[in-house]
Amino acid sequence: MLTGSKPSYYLVAADTLPEVFLKVSKAKELLETGDAKTVAEAVAAVGISRSAFYKYKDKITPFVDLKSGRIMTFNMTLRNKPGVLSSVLSIFASSGANILMINQSIPISGCAAVTISAEISGMNGTPEELMQRLRGLEGLRKVEVLAG
Repeated sequence: MLTGSKPSYYLVAADTLPEVFLKVSKAKELLETGDAKTVAEAVAAVGISRSAFYKYKDKITPFVDLKSGRIMTFNMTLRNKPGVLSSVLSIFASSGANILMINQSIPISGCAAVTISAEISGMNGTPEELMQRLRGLEGLRKVEVLAG
């Protein structure tokens, strides 16, 4: 790459890449998940040299197609009353959405901000129907889709 020029990116099928690229990606994954504590441990596990790892580590990033997994993130404001969050979670469960992450703030002025990320590809119904059910819930002040 020439100095000052923008990098070019390509989306390439994994089975066409040189094996070292796939191994570097796997070594990075081992480090990120904690399955390997050091670079030496990660590269030994996948069978590449440390120099190969360092040469390519900043150049290789696996493509994660969030559309194919259909992950949606919802931002909500809930009243601080017993059972409101439980009712929200029941709506997700009954719709077949798989909750991946929940983050709730401490209630301020009687309301708490809640963010939920969910896998919706196995849902029975549409995301719009899920939103409609959530909007009808007593104690839910606001719901919006942040991503997905």
